[in-house]
Amino acid sequence: MPFLRTSTFVASLACVTLFAGFLSVAGLTIPALAQDDDSPPVVEDAAEEAGQDATPDDASDSQAVQSSDEVTSDASADQESEQPAEDAAADAEASSEEVVGEATGDDETVGEAEEQTPTSAETYGMKPTETKQEFPLQPADNSSPKATLKSFINACNRVYDHIQIMGPGRRPAERQHVLADVDRIMRCLDLSDTPEYLRESVGREAAVCLKEVLDRIDLPLEYQIPDASHLKDETTGEPLKFWRIPTTDVVLARVVEGPRQGEYLFSPDTVRRAKRFYERAKHLPYHKGDPPVSPGLYEWFLSEPGSAWLSNLVHRLPAWMRIRTAGQAIWQWIGLFLISLAGLIVMLTAYRMGRLKTTGLRAANVIKYCITLLFPIAAMLVPIYVEKFAAEQLVLSGTTLAIVKFASGIVFLIAVVVVIMSAGNRICEVIISSPKIHPQGLDAQLVRIVSRVVSLITAVIVFLEGGQYLGIPLTTLLAGAGVGGVAVALSAQDTLKNIFGSVMIILDKPYRIGERIVIKGYDGVVEEIGLRSTKIRLLTGHLTSIPNDEMARSDIENIGRRPHIRRIADIKIPLDTTPEKAEEAVEIVRGVLADHEGMEEDYPPRVYLSEFDRDALNIRIIYWYHPANYWDYMQMTDATNLRIMHDLTAAGISFALPASTIQVTREDGSVVKPEKS
Repeated sequence: MPFLRTSTFVASLACVTLFAGFLSVAGLTIPALAQDDDSPPVVEDAAEEAGQDATPDDASDSQAVQSSDEVTSDASADQESEQPAEDAAADAEASSEEVVGEATGDDETVGEAEEQTPTSAETYGMKPTETKQEFPLQPADNSSPKATLKSFINACNRVYDHIQIMGPGRRPAERQHVLADVDRIMRCLDLSDTPEYLRESVGREAAVCLKEVLDRIDLPLEYQIPDASHLKDETTGEPLKFWRIPTTDVVLARVVEGPRQGEYLFSPDTVRRAKRFYERAKHLPYHKGDPPVSPGLYEWFLSEPGSAWLSNLVHRLPAWMRIRTAGQAIWQWIGLFLISLAGLIVMLTAYRMGRLKTTGLRAANVIKYCITLLFPIAAMLVPIYVEKFAAEQLVLSGTTLAIVKFASGIVFLIAVVVVIMSAGNRICEVIISSPKIHPQGLDAQLVRIVSRVVSLITAVIVFLEGGQYLGIPLTTLLAGAGVGGVAVALSAQDTLKNIFGSVMIILDKPYRIGERIVIKGYDGVVEEIGLRSTKIRLLTGHLTSIPNDEMARSDIENIGRRPHIRRIADIKIPLDTTPEKAEEAVEIVRGVLADHEGMEEDYPPRVYLSEFDRDALNIRIIYWYHPANYWDYMQMTDATNLRIMHDLTAAGISFALPASTIQVTREDGSVVKPEKS
C-alpha cells in the first residue's frame, strides 16, 4: 500500500505539472540564487516542526535542536506572560480578517476560512507583525545607511504580512499587493556584480537571508546608525564610503558611479555572502522587541510552491518527497525533470512540424510558407516558460536555479537565431515572388544573399547581446567569434571562394538563366545560378556544373546576348571558268541575298570574288540575320542555299569539285602518263 500510494503521488505530480503548469505560471515568489548549496538534507515538513513544543529540559540535545526549541519557547513565553501583546496580536488578526473580508466581499466566509485553515506563514511558525504601509509608488530611501536599513526591514516585514494573509501557495491575485515592496527590497541591494539574468533570483534570496540574519542579531541603536546628517568622514571630510553593522560583515556601501551614485546599498560582497551569513547565524534565537521579526521566512521561501494547486499537491506527498538533497527537495527535482522533458518534446515537435509543413510551400504558396514561421516562434517561447515555471512554481534556488536560467537562456538564444534566419528566408521569398524577378535568376540570388547576410549579422548581434545578458564578457564572446571565424574560414575556403564568386557574378552579370554561353570548351544554356555553382545544359543534352569561383575567373562567351547571327560562306566555281561567267555568278548570288529575310539596313549582305585558289575560284558571301533566333536563321539559310544552287545551275555555272593529281614515275625516272579510255 505505501508503494502504491507513493506511485499515485508521483503520477499525479507528473500529470498536473504538465497540464496545469501551462495554465498557471504566476504567483508571489521570492526566488534567489544561493552561492553555497552545501546545507545538510532537511525534511520540509514545516507544520510538524512548528507544532513541536520546546521545553527547558532539552539542554542536553545538540546545539541546532536547542536553538530551534528556544525560538519556539520564546514565542510561547511572550504570549503567556504579556497580556498587552496578546491584545495587540488579536487586534492585528482582526484587522487582517477585515482587510481580506473587504477584498472578497464576504467577511464572515473569509474569517471562518482563516480560522479553519492555517495560513502558509503559520505553517512555518510565523506570527503577524504590524508595519506602516507606504504609497505604492514611493521608492526606497537609500540616502544613508540608516534610511536604507529602515527601508529594507520595513519592506520585508510588509511582504511577510502579505504572506500570512495569502495562505498556502502564491496566487497571482495577491501577488500584486507586494510587488512594490519587493521592488523596494531589491533597490536596497547592490547587484552590479551579478549577471543581469540572475539579479532577480540572487537579490530575492539574498534579501531573505539578510532579513533572517538581521532578525537574529542585536542591531545598534537608532542614533548609532549614520543618517543623512552624518555622511562625512570626521577625519578626512570625504563622504562616508561604507558602514558595517557592528560585530558582522554586513556592509552598506556608497555607490561611487553609475545612475545610483551616492546611494547606500548592501554591498556586492554582502549580497554574495548572504547565504553564508544565514548558515552561520541560523542557530541564534530571534531578537525581541523592535524591529519586528519574520520567523520561518527562509523555510517558507525554500519550501512553499508558487501556486495553490501545486502547494496542495506537494502537501499530500509522502514526507520523503520533501527531503532536500543537493539544495532542492525531491519533489522539486521531479518537477524540474518533468517540465524539462515536456519543454524538450514541445520544441522538437514544433521544429518537426515546421519542417514538414514548409516542404514544398516555398514555391507553391508564399503566404502559407510565411505562416509556418509560427512553429519556430512557438519553440522559441518554450525555454522562457520552463525557466519561469522552475523559478516561480517549483521555487528552485541556488546553483540549480542558476544552471536552469543559464541553460534556458542559451537555448532561447539559439532558438532566436533560428527564428531570425527563418524570418529572413521568408522575407526573401516574398520579394522573389514578384513577377519581375525570375526565381532562379541573378536578381533572385542577389536577394537571397543579401537576406542571408542581413539575417546572419542580426543573429550575431542578438547572440552577442544575449551573451552579455547571461554574464559572458563581450571580450570573451568576440574572441570566441574570432577564433570560430578563423576556423570556419580555413575549413570552408572553397565554399567562401564560391560565395564571393557568386557575388562577383551577381554584380557583373556576365550571363543570365536561359542564355547560351561558351566557357572552358562547354557550349550550352544556363539553367541555374546557385550560391556555389552554375549549371549549364550542353547542346548535347548533358548537364554540367561549374563552381562560381571558376566562372568568375574564366573568359565567358555569351552567345545568348548577340544581336544577330552572322554567316560567312565560300562558293567555289571551277578554275577554268571564264571571267564573264565568274562575274555572272557573283551577280546571281548578290541578287539572291538582296533584301533577304532578317536583313537590317545597317548590315547589308556582302558578296565578292575573294580568292584564286589553286583548284577553284572562291566567291565569299557575308550576311547578318536579325533577330538572333537560331532556328529561324537556319530556315532562311536553307532557302538561300537552294536558290543559289538553282540559279547557278540554270546559268550553266557548275561548282568546283575537289581535284587532286597523282603522278607515277618509273625506276628510270620517266613519268607514267594516264591512259585515255
